[in-house]
Amino acid sequence: MELNTTYLGLELKNPVVVSASPLSRSVDNSKRLEDAGAAAIVMYSFFEEELLNEQERLDFFLSHQEFGSAEATSPMAIPETYRTGLDEYLEQLAALKEALGIPVIASLNGVSITGWVRYGKSLEQAGADALELNAYHIAADTEQTGVEVELQYVELLRQLREEVSLPISMKLSSHFSAMGNMARRLEAAGADGLVLFNRFYQPDIDLETLRITPVHRLSSSAELLVAIRWIALLYGRVKMSLAATGGVHTHEDVLKVLLAGASIAQLCSVLLSGGPDKIGGILEGLTQWLEQHEYESLRQLIGSVSQHHTDSPTEFERANYMRVLDNFKPPPGVWS
Repeated sequence: MELNTTYLGLELKNPVVVSASPLSRSVDNSKRLEDAGAAAIVMYSFFEEELLNEQERLDFFLSHQEFGSAEATSPMAIPETYRTGLDEYLEQLAALKEALGIPVIASLNGVSITGWVRYGKSLEQAGADALELNAYHIAADTEQTGVEVELQYVELLRQLREEVSLPISMKLSSHFSAMGNMARRLEAAGADGLVLFNRFYQPDIDLETLRITPVHRLSSSAELLVAIRWIALLYGRVKMSLAATGGVHTHEDVLKVLLAGASIAQLCSVLLSGGPDKIGGILEGLTQWLEQHEYESLRQLIGSVSQHHTDSPTEFERANYMRVLDNFKPPPGVWS
């Protein structure tokens, strides 16, 4: 069975891609994922805040070069041992490229233009096969409008596009009032693909300490439904590659996002909790399903249940929403 697919112009042996996660911090773990069948790996994200903090430390060093000596007359050189997070990220990227035979996609996390946009070229020179722009922004400013937020994303992408010739995918949250229009604007600004959707990690409240506490909960397949809907709505309306992430755990999940129109499915939580062997099980289940349903290749099914190809286009819109609510019945005995 032919499982190959195309994503961001990259030819992949199958649609199973490792999402951005701590797993790529280890070359050995990344190699295990490749051996298990992963078609590509997205590196852990390099955060905008890291660049800003490092710049502050460097500025402090350069402005205090006298180290208490009033006789210092010439600026001191930055120590050769001084290494930034970007240096470490580039080194890990180079190590992964040397060790692996599958594409390695670098990940940048942030939403402002200042700082790391210019580093896109460094990632390209280090050998990245593509860039995933993880645009993670909480619009907490009550004076900031939705239009202003959207312009930030578009302008960030436009300037990054000027810096690199690599394929760029935008990893978005589902919190846009007009996702279809946003997708079209990002495509016009130079995006080659969309990754749907980013998972916001929500803070919790500790009732004993009355403090805000960070919470990291692994995803479930139920979270994938919103990505399935929007991939199905966008397929055929944009030329960009579409990827699903956030809730891909089984071969059934992979099949659903492909039928909706995704070129690949990105895995994270299932690998963190179950290890690299989960990939083999997903690929085996995917192959068996395709053979049982008499497909000759995986490409045949991509987008076949999208809104673009369905006989009932309203299934992905409001009509389906109303039917679900109208047909809901509580368990027997609850309201009797």
